[in-house]
Amino acid sequence: MNINFSKSDGLVPCIVQDAKTNQVLMLGFMNEEAYHKTVREKRVTFFSRSKQRLWTKGETSGNFLELSDILLDCDQDTLLIKANPLGPVCHTGADTCFNEKNERWNLDSLEAVIKDRKAKPIKGSYTTSLFEAGINKVAQKVGEEAVELVIEAKDNNKELFLNEAADLIYHYLVLLTEKGCSLNDVMEILKKRHK
Repeated sequence: MNINFSKSDGLVPCIVQDAKTNQVLMLGFMNEEAYHKTVREKRVTFFSRSKQRLWTKGETSGNFLELSDILLDCDQDTLLIKANPLGPVCHTGADTCFNEKNERWNLDSLEAVIKDRKAKPIKGSYTTSLFEAGINKVAQKVGEEAVELVIEAKDNNKELFLNEAADLIYHYLVLLTEKGCSLNDVMEILKKRHK
């Protein structure tokens, strides 16, 4: 990466974005040393203008920013850092330095929990019990939930309809995991069909 550190006294602005939600988390500055440390350690490190030293985000709080990717802008003087926050980003305790919520719960989060239950079964967990029952039971549950969703679609109770939709998506993700597949595998097929 050919970053131009010469424009602003050796510093480049770094916009930090959540790698999963795309929410803007904060703005910091890096010098060349901070950049190399970030790349090497996979934790976002800035140059603190107030302390005049390198500062790894989370060094005191434990709320590190785990590096996912770094992109350079067209002028080669600003970085977009995609990271996974390990807690609130702002020193005030807010999710972002702009006092916005950064909701990380999504289908990827749900799929990760399901995969974790498959890899590390937990006694009493419904997801674990589905995996222990085997592929026939998992597939049967997907069918049952699909039928229940169709039935609720014919009525006018939005809450029941959405609950059945949630049940179907959950059981579908369990089935994908049981078959050794992922939601990304399905998305790739849909992406190819879109072309």
